[in-house]
Amino acid sequence: MLVDDMPIATFATIPSAEPAAYAAQHPPRPGLPDPEPGRPQVFNVRLASSAGRQDAAGVLVRRMYAWRGYALDPAARQDGARVTFYAETDGELVGTMSLALDLHGRLPADENFGDRLAPLRLAGRRLCEPSRLAIDKGMSKRVFAALIHISYLYAHRLRGFSDYIIEVNPRHVAFYQRMLGFAVFGGERDCSRVGAPAVLLRLPLDVMGERIRRWSGSFDAAGAERSFYPYFFPLREEAGISARLAALCQGEDRT
Repeated sequence: MLVDDMPIATFATIPSAEPAAYAAQHPPRPGLPDPEPGRPQVFNVRLASSAGRQDAAGVLVRRMYAWRGYALDPAARQDGARVTFYAETDGELVGTMSLALDLHGRLPADENFGDRLAPLRLAGRRLCEPSRLAIDKGMSKRVFAALIHISYLYAHRLRGFSDYIIEVNPRHVAFYQRMLGFAVFGGERDCSRVGAPAVLLRLPLDVMGERIRRWSGSFDAAGAERSFYPYFFPLREEAGISARLAALCQGEDRT
């Protein structure tokens, strides 16, 4: 049975104490009150187990994709099993991502890069595809990092998947390489789902795990690491997050 109202993880960020800097980083968002500078803003990450939450996540995805000029088809086929996580603050959904699981030899990326994924499957790799990632403008880096970290714990620790594969616009390749460590795995092709070109990227999850162990939770410390990994949850919190994930997903198809 899936429970919709128990947070998987909760964290707080402290907005800048400088009003001008805070205003520049946090533009007004309709329906969402802006916290005062210096006052903690609390975020919860949850599993979108109800149709209403999934619909709300879809609205944010379509809004952010449209803002970037992508023509996401809301009726596009969703291949394979899928789990969706979302982040909220003050009851307002501000970030979401979905994770497609390769349970039956089919992922959304197969539509454009099936020839690149087939050899991985033959080699025994278990693939999953983060998709429909959308973060509201002005949100802390920790919102993005929290969604990715939780998806890693779900996919690798709980389900035993071995690789992330993602399709990204060519303009965003350098970002995912620098900030998460993805590598190019398939050259530029047209992606019919969003009406834009796409490049296939791959990240083995054991490599992601190494980076998490090295850098997670270190965002307050001065250092040269400029990826998203310092904004991941501290290692001491992983066991509790994994336990809540397991409880929330109890009874899910484990095929």
